[in-house]
Amino acid sequence: MEPMKILVTANVSDAQVKRIRSISPDLEVLLPKTPEESEAQLGDTDVILGRFTPEIFRKARSLKWLQTSIAGADFLLFEEFAQSPIPLVTAKGIVGTHLAEQAWALILGLTRGVGLAVRNRQWETRRAINSMASELSGKTLGVVGLGGTGIEVAKRALAFDMEVVAIKRTKPSDTTYVSRVWGPEKLYELLEISDVVVLCLPLTKRTRGMFDLEAFRHMRPSSLLINVGRGETVVETALLQALQEGQIAGAGLDVLPTEPLPDNHPLWDMENVIITPHVAGDSPLRSERVVDLFCANLQRYAAGLPLMGLVDKQEGY
Repeated sequence: MEPMKILVTANVSDAQVKRIRSISPDLEVLLPKTPEESEAQLGDTDVILGRFTPEIFRKARSLKWLQTSIAGADFLLFEEFAQSPIPLVTAKGIVGTHLAEQAWALILGLTRGVGLAVRNRQWETRRAINSMASELSGKTLGVVGLGGTGIEVAKRALAFDMEVVAIKRTKPSDTTYVSRVWGPEKLYELLEISDVVVLCLPLTKRTRGMFDLEAFRHMRPSSLLINVGRGETVVETALLQALQEGQIAGAGLDVLPTEPLPDNHPLWDMENVIITPHVAGDSPLRSERVVDLFCANLQRYAAGLPLMGLVDKQEGY
């Protein structure tokens, strides 16, 4: 392996740093303690693991590729970087498990009345739960965005005896858990047959505001919307109107168009809505997976192989 200078600003343990260094004796792995120390090293840094900004990009003149610990790429793709040939790797391929589990927590919180019970804290809440509780067996789950997270969501749906249909812009890598996969032009058809719709979308020019009033009008009045992707794929006023007018039965939201959501926002007070504060990406195993990916990519880069977890900077994900 050719000598490389690696700047690590991600939150990693001593053991994980040791693993990175063990890839090759030719790696110089630096862990700056302050922003000033980091800035002083940028000029001849080859690879970055961690934080990335326009200022870092302009100063890292020898940068060959970088990896972030986050899954979303939308706010990283400022114009000068998006047009550059420097590869960007994100955590988009390693967060599927915990995002899918969050989606299912929200689904079950709504269908089994868990959210209502926690909100009201009264025994007599059981009457309200009894009138609204439902089963998932035999129903249809619509996954919008069949990437790594969408596949994990679909996989779990089979345990609930659900049929899964999905939307994906490009050819899917895995259709094992899905009965039908359509392109985005069939979105409204998917919404019309789905009892639960799970959004697993990245935020791009195509997906921003995708769920507007027209989309909600195609959903069933008994259906649920779950979002563990990006908040701005949903138009906030349209979501509020759909919930208030009964166009959908409820929503489970880990991401929202406005973050942080103000304390006085009407979504907090809706009994058919469960909100978690953008925590689906949290997992005690995430850091280890990020380092696994980084170590694998160091070896792949040295061997001249394509990096894993690459972002298509023109498409935005």
